[in-house]
Amino acid sequence: MNALDTVQQYYHHFNTQNWEGMLSLLSEDIRHEVNQGDPRIGLPLYREFLQHMDECYEEQLTDMVFFTEPSGRRIATEFTVNGIYKKTDGDLVPAKGQRYVLPAGAFLEVADGKITRVTTYYNLPLWIQLVSA
Repeated sequence: MNALDTVQQYYHHFNTQNWEGMLSLLSEDIRHEVNQGDPRIGLPLYREFLQHMDECYEEQLTDMVFFTEPSGRRIATEFTVNGIYKKTDGDLVPAKGQRYVLPAGAFLEVADGKITRVTTYYNLPLWIQLVSA
């Protein structure tokens, strides 16, 4: 499986809520660069992140477009997040089952058949506006 196939499979697992499938495609020392906050390094922290996200959000990604660079190791993707805010996340807006549609993007790096970096970007103030309306 090439890097693009690996990343597409990763997002397929995301959309089918196959968290173990997602984790199986990550390197042991995965670098997870979140939109807000410090990077998380390693599978245990990524697993914690997925558990937290699963508790607070239900999301499907649509309109996915993938881009690769010449070496094929780095993949960028643009997508739309279609979500339901299920449980209040920390000090964010209280959750009441709000639905949201939010543009987002990610950058991933693959080496030896495993994803070594996931960097995700979205507009947090827009998300807050959407779930506050």
